[in-house]
Formats: sequence, C-alpha cells, structure tokens
Amino acid sequence: MGRRRRGGRRGGPRPRPGGGDPAEEEQLSPARRPTGRRPGNPGTRAAVLDAARAAFAERGFDATSIRAVATAAGVDPALVHHYFGTKDKLFLAAIEAPVDPGTLLPEVLEAGPERLGESVVRLLLRVWDGPARPAGLALVRSAVGNEWTARLLREFLVSQVLRRVVGTLDLPPAEAEARGALTASQLIGVVMARYVLRVEPLASAPAEELVAAVGPTVQRYLTGDVALPGRRD
Repeated sequence: MGRRRRGGRRGGPRPRPGGGDPAEEEQLSPARRPTGRRPGNPGTRAAVLDAARAAFAERGFDATSIRAVATAAGVDPALVHHYFGTKDKLFLAAIEAPVDPGTLLPEVLEAGPERLGESVVRLLLRVWDGPARPAGLALVRSAVGNEWTARLLREFLVSQVLRRVVGTLDLPPAEAEARGALTASQLIGVVMARYVLRVEPLASAPAEELVAAVGPTVQRYLTGDVALPGRRD
C-alpha cells in the first residue's frame, strides 16, 4: 500500500471554501460563540447617563422622555432602550440609586392601607441597615451640598417611592401630593438622624423600636386626620 497523500483527511482539517483558518472558524462556530447581550461602548453609555442626569434634574422624571435623552446624547433611542430597558431603569442608573424600589415595594403594599405606615418605615430601615447604606449615604450627602443632586434625589423619592405608595390610597391628586410630602419629611428625618447625624438613641435603637415609634406618624400622614399643607378648604 502506498503512502497517504499529504492533505488527506487524517492529515488535519481540510481548508474551507474562502480560505479561512479552520481553527479560527471553529472558535467562532455558533456552539462556541459567547451568548447574551454584547457589552456596550463605555463612552456611549456614559454620554447617555450624563444626558439623562441633566434632563431629569432640569425637567423632572415625568417630563423627560427616552427620546429626549437620546437626542441630547446624540444616539438613537433604540440604543438607550438597549442599554437600560425602561425609563425607570435609566433613571435609577443615572442617579446611581442604591436599590430599585420597584422590586421592594410590592411586599410593603401587601400589608394594606391600615398598616402602610409601619410597613414603609420597616422597609426603609431594612434597606438602610443593609449593604446599600454606603451608596445611600453618598447620595444623601451629595444632595445636601449640591442642588443638582438634590433635584435628582427628590425625583427619586417622588416618582419611584412616594407616588407608588400613596397611589394605592385612591386620593385626589392635590391631597396625594401633600400626604406624600409629609411622609417624605418623616422618612428623610429618620435617615438624617439615624444614619447621617447619628443622633442617639435613634442611631443605635433596634429597627422594630423605630417602626413602633415612627410608623404611627407615617400612617397618620398617609391616611389620618391631618392639616395638609397647601390645602384650601
């Protein structure tokens, strides 16, 4: 028997049509290609976030559209959706929110209107006593000394938290806004006293003690008989 000719089937993979390297083509075969969303251009993503921060701070959450952010960043709106999905997600990324309230509030709202105050306070303490505290403190401290960040933090509280909580109570818009503002004053006060200024005994009190102490006040602001600011009766 004669020798096998070089280039035969046992001498290695045959050249493919088009002259490509078989080893490289094997690496790029569908079975070995990486799956999932491709990483975006960091520069483009940063430009979108900068445009979003400016738009949300200047116009507020409601008046800002993904199309407007895309135009300011010089990109197609589809690219903004590709990076961030929804306007809510874009907003949370823009302000570097420590948590997504949309994933936590359903549990709070399950308690019903009669226990909404204590449920809100309990969630607040659970978040701030957890791993999100450093990012939350950075956001609050920045908002204290920076009007631009303060506007973004206000929009976060209003659009992502208070509106969803008060919206379950079926109130007239003006009353809902006033009750939400009073609730915000109480929650912000707890955060400042316990975590920023560390006023005792609030700073070291067990969470459930604060829930029992502050929850009824938040409940009164939400559903009780209270003189509402801005109300003209």
